[in-house]
Amino acid sequence: MAKFKLDDTDHKILDMLIDNTRTAFTDIAKKLGISAGTVHVRVKKMEDAGFITGSSLKLDYEKLGYSFIAYIGVFLQKTSQTQFVMERINEIPFVTVAHVTTGKFNIFCKIRAKDTSHAKNIIYQIDDIEGVTRTETMISLEESINDKKRLMHSIFKDIN
Repeated sequence: MAKFKLDDTDHKILDMLIDNTRTAFTDIAKKLGISAGTVHVRVKKMEDAGFITGSSLKLDYEKLGYSFIAYIGVFLQKTSQTQFVMERINEIPFVTVAHVTTGKFNIFCKIRAKDTSHAKNIIYQIDDIEGVTRTETMISLEESINDKKRLMHSIFKDIN
C-alpha cells in the first residue's frame, strides 16, 4: 500500500467528494484551479493508499416512505450466541446498522421503517431470533447531526 501524506489540495478534493461523490473531476479541477488529470491522479493515490474505499449513494428515505428510525438494544441469553444472532439480524433488510457492543446491550441496531406498525414487525422479527432474551427500543424523533465533513476535518488536523 502506498504511503503518502494528505495535503490541503487532497483535503479539498475529499471535501467536495463527501458533499457529492458524483462530482466530476473537471468540476473539482475548475474550483481548485488545477487540471482534471491532477484530480484523477490524486484520487487514484488516495484510493491506492486506502483513504478512499468506494463511494456511496445518499437516499432521501422520507421521499421513499421510510422516514421512521429506531434504535434497538438486543439482549442475548449468552454472548456465545452473538455470531448466530448477527447472522439472523443481517437477514432483516430494514436493519441498516448493527454493532456488537459492551455495556447494557449485546447488540445495538438501527432500523428504518415505514411507520410504527412496520417498526413493530421488525422488532418482533429480532425478538423471535433464537438466543434473544429481550430488546429495548428507542425511537428517533429527528436526526439532528449527521456530518461526515466535520469529522473528516478533525481527522485531517490530527494526522497533519
